[in-house]
Amino acid sequence: MSEDDTPSDGIEEGKRLIRHGGNAGLSLAERVSERFRRLAWRTPLHAFRLRGRHPLKLIAVPEDPFIGDPHRGNALLEGRVSFRGESIAIVDLDFTKPGWGAPFGEYLHSFAWLRDLSTVATRAIGVPVAEELMRAWLGAHAEKVGEPAWSAEMWGRRILHWTAHAPLILSSGDLIYRSKVLNTLARGARHLDRTADKAPAGVARIAAWCGVIAAGLLIPGGDPRRQIGEDGLTRAIEGAVLEDGGVATRSPAIQLDAIMLLSMLREVYAARRLGPPAALAAALGRMVPALQGVCHADHGLSSWQGGGPVRGARIDEVVAATGVRARPLRQGRDWGYQRLAQGEAVVIMDAAPPPIARLAAGGCASTLAFEMSDGAERLVVNCGGARAAIAQIPQGLADGLRTTAAHSTLVVGDSNSTAIHSDGSLGRGVAEVEQARQETSGGSRIEASHDGYARRFGFLHRRQLILAADGRELRGDDMLLPAGRKRKAESTGFAIRFHLGAGVEAAPTADGMAALLRLPSGKLWQFRCRGGALAIEESLWIDPDGRPVSSQQLVVSGQATAGGETIGWALKRAG
Repeated sequence: MSEDDTPSDGIEEGKRLIRHGGNAGLSLAERVSERFRRLAWRTPLHAFRLRGRHPLKLIAVPEDPFIGDPHRGNALLEGRVSFRGESIAIVDLDFTKPGWGAPFGEYLHSFAWLRDLSTVATRAIGVPVAEELMRAWLGAHAEKVGEPAWSAEMWGRRILHWTAHAPLILSSGDLIYRSKVLNTLARGARHLDRTADKAPAGVARIAAWCGVIAAGLLIPGGDPRRQIGEDGLTRAIEGAVLEDGGVATRSPAIQLDAIMLLSMLREVYAARRLGPPAALAAALGRMVPALQGVCHADHGLSSWQGGGPVRGARIDEVVAATGVRARPLRQGRDWGYQRLAQGEAVVIMDAAPPPIARLAAGGCASTLAFEMSDGAERLVVNCGGARAAIAQIPQGLADGLRTTAAHSTLVVGDSNSTAIHSDGSLGRGVAEVEQARQETSGGSRIEASHDGYARRFGFLHRRQLILAADGRELRGDDMLLPAGRKRKAESTGFAIRFHLGAGVEAAPTADGMAALLRLPSGKLWQFRCRGGALAIEESLWIDPDGRPVSSQQLVVSGQATAGGETIGWALKRAG
């Protein structure tokens, strides 16, 4: 049975999504309070709170349900730590004077590299590498409490990785070293007891509470901590996960991260032969279909809200680890993504306002953009990867990947539909999205509009997509509708961008109103438009490894008068 054979996921005909407090980040009082709280970590009182008995051993060692990256693992065996384009020799790492980017630092401090090392090395081979890095980290951070090493999120992730890969870090015959590792683990757990609920809302707080629970289950005498942790995790999930299973940040990459954290925690319960709490199981039951709903036909993740694509094999591995079996969510009523799937074609559309500023730094102005795949090949994409790109990408380019123009949608006046501030947060723009959807024997239809250009240009943008029942044709209409404000300009420029998948070759037709698109497999699609001039321009796509890949884009441009404009277009499979 295909995912569209039954309407059991309750497709609604219409809905209005509103962005409340969209451009309001943390208040000054909140920022000051957070600053004082972190300074308090360095006081003798907090140091006293971290004292206590340390365990002689762990009660159990859970499994890590995920396979690491072999390339990063082999780099560790060769004496280097490599992550997203940065590579530093282990002997040159100086934790007291970090000379690396934030993603590389998070990789180090979370000890996620243990997963990569264990993927390519036996215990005998991996232990010396793990111990060398562990000793360096302990020397700099075991006694010194401060950011970023002692953030609640990092300690939550670290406890999960330390316990899952304990054989790599606790096999030494050096009893002083072993004692220091276990004592630091216990101190980290006590630190989390007081800081987990202060972690930033979202996946950071989920990670922190996962660490509390793992410590409660694996360090002797942890039953009270476990109960407090389970209550905290329930609150964290309620604050981060929407009713339809999507995360409030609207980032599929963060969605994937949260699912992996909860799956690792589930393995901790399994190691103790205990069942996970109902809130954890229920969250995974909602989150997995939402994640699959933003995946293409090859199960690979699409690119939204700064995240890059993820290969289908990785998604399959993560879904299998959750134990959840469900069809992809077709309509994320709160999550905001719409999925149209017919024949071999899959279309994923962003039909919601962007995330609010206080929930997601690095969000994107992507409202009403779409991606489309034909089987295992991506036909239309977003550039993506603003937060997943390699370190060598210039900051200006990374910032550009967040703009409306870097997504397959309409741009008015060469402006973003939602403002992107210099500090990385999103400002004013799209506040309201109205959407309507229909499923018929002839195919799937979605219509949505946003008000991101109403204040500045006096237009609403309305987009209609219709995917034929055989998946061989996608018809679209992009409309600029007067928003009821008197406009001074006689006309306003617009451009509709269709960023093409890697390897898709575009060639214009003789009349200049169409283009023939050849996919890497040889499949042919034809693009035709009316209401604007068609051009073929250069573009780029951030691939699953975070590297920029040269590509092409179709651009339909024109001038919209005060009365509005309608641009029609179609993608049709040829042959």
